[in-house]
Amino acid sequence: MAQTLAGLLKLQTVERDLAHVRSRLRVQHNAVAIQQRKIDQAQQTLDLQNQQHINRLKRADQLDLDLKTKEEHVAKLRANLNTAKTNKEYAAVLTEINTFKADNAKLEEEALAVMSQMESSKGEVDKAKEALAAAQTRLEQIRQASAEEIERLSAMESELLAKRDALAGDVEPEALNLFNRVVGRYEGEAMAVIEIHGKKPPHTYVCGGCFMGLRAEHVNALRVRDQIRTCDNCGRILYLQEQAEKATKA
Repeated sequence: MAQTLAGLLKLQTVERDLAHVRSRLRVQHNAVAIQQRKIDQAQQTLDLQNQQHINRLKRADQLDLDLKTKEEHVAKLRANLNTAKTNKEYAAVLTEINTFKADNAKLEEEALAVMSQMESSKGEVDKAKEALAAAQTRLEQIRQASAEEIERLSAMESELLAKRDALAGDVEPEALNLFNRVVGRYEGEAMAVIEIHGKKPPHTYVCGGCFMGLRAEHVNALRVRDQIRTCDNCGRILYLQEQAEKATKA
């Protein structure tokens, strides 16, 4: 069997494993980042609920002050009724009292509504605090689990890299450079099997990587010569199924 392709196929096996391990490492790193974003969102929600609750507290205090001020003024007006000298003066003071009383009624109605809103917002604040605490607890759990998994996967990555370096030493530099360029483009899949369709000649040939048609000369060349053939469309290094089977047994 062609030694160059045999060496590349062995490298391809290791590259697939490396790509898988690195994908799992990304998942572990992303898990922490994703949970941190959830915490940030929970903190923003809590800040918003807190601010709404504080605003309602301030409004309740302001309403209470306004009510007390108006009630004091009404009390003074009532006292003025006793000193009114004419009916006209008496009626004017009474009208002013009634106006203040109407205003007070509106303030009292708004104060009751604000009190109700305060109870609701306090509940929302408590829920937001619980959600934030739960998210923070979950982050610690994810960090611990991820740290252990990252350590394990990193060790696997190091072993695979060492294995890859050892196998790379058996491949010609020109073929290895091509392999390295393609493998970076396709995340561990530098090679593609030639799919042969049809029970009898003339067969049709398809690249197993991009599924585009291939010329028969690629198959003929691989069967008789130790050379690198690449897909005219995607650039992957081509091989035959029987070559992969022999490489696995070697």
